[in-house]
Amino acid sequence: MKYFILVYDGMADTAIPELGDKTPMEVANKPTMDKLAKVSRVGTVLNVPTGMVPESDTANLAILSYDPKVYSKGRSPLEAMSMGIEMKEDETAIRCNIVTLSEDEADYDDKIILDHSADEITTSEANELIQAMEEKFGDDFRHFYTGISYRHCLIWKNITDTYNFNRPHDILGKRIGEYLPKDEEGRPFYELMRASYDVLNDHPVNRSRRERGLHPANSIWLWSPGKKPALPSFEEKWGLKGTVISAVDLIKGIALCAGMETVNIEGATGNVHTNYKGKADAAINAFTDGKDLVFLHVEAPDECGHRAELDNKVRSIELIDEKILTPVYEYLKNSGDEYKILLLPDHPTPIAMRTHSPDPVPFMLYSSTTDFCGTDCFTEVTAASKNDYIPDGSNLIGIMMSDK
Repeated sequence: MKYFILVYDGMADTAIPELGDKTPMEVANKPTMDKLAKVSRVGTVLNVPTGMVPESDTANLAILSYDPKVYSKGRSPLEAMSMGIEMKEDETAIRCNIVTLSEDEADYDDKIILDHSADEITTSEANELIQAMEEKFGDDFRHFYTGISYRHCLIWKNITDTYNFNRPHDILGKRIGEYLPKDEEGRPFYELMRASYDVLNDHPVNRSRRERGLHPANSIWLWSPGKKPALPSFEEKWGLKGTVISAVDLIKGIALCAGMETVNIEGATGNVHTNYKGKADAAINAFTDGKDLVFLHVEAPDECGHRAELDNKVRSIELIDEKILTPVYEYLKNSGDEYKILLLPDHPTPIAMRTHSPDPVPFMLYSSTTDFCGTDCFTEVTAASKNDYIPDGSNLIGIMMSDK
């Protein structure tokens, strides 16, 4: 039996007036997904336990069968793992976004956060900015590491790993003063964030970006701290050899901690312009090479939700259906092996909110050996109508392997 899990990060949404009070899932042209839905088990699942922050680390840990209440230690240590950073026990990893703040206000606290991704800055430009931060502020206790696009990592020795930061994508368009870590415990973080503006705002990279009509990446934003992670082996847990395919360090970090193979795809960006075909080819190659399970994660719908890019969110769903789901399904169908396909978002990222929601998401489980009474199409509404609710997403893989 082969298992294919396809995660459309942030795909689930709410009714949008510009779409005739429909969701991107409802208006997207996704023929393969809707075809499979007719004979699939369709329902809803809660990947983010009640009371936990609806982040991608929490939700994707659950989908990969690791209870977030037990194993979630913050997203940054997982990203550090993917970046090849060997953390020590006294070190804390902290996500270090480079963001766009407004420039007219004299006081840092009065600035408005305009973009959590600085127009999805290129990794090469971001690297210059992160290196500038390292040269200015790196020392025996803290170091900056370049990730992908706007997502980077700060490793800080002998500092708290439990500080409750505000997430930058939660406060878009707001004055940052009331969201900064200005209490006694957070003061070191605040001082570093404030000082970063003086280093980055007039950096040559940002002068060039302004000339090209792009947002400058003129400040860092720290959040999601955590200590060195550890997960039980996925293969030992399930007896399956697995491969994880994703553009983002977080998902790769989860895979590496679980002892799973990861694949780097040239041109995989984490946004709507990612290399869809490359990801599909990598999934097919993994199955051909003898892997039992492929977990393929696509960040694009989530980024479109954060950026309120309605047309791109719809288009990203269509592209995943056309360029990933369809070829992988066709391969599995003609492989001669029995197989199952699980499709779902990890969490909703509604356009109206521009951030994650903790709500249940639709799931669809297709089996080559069993026809279910599914739905005419796969949407948030049709999934909820089946009244098949799984309250704990960490049980999904077990259900997939046992469901007849």
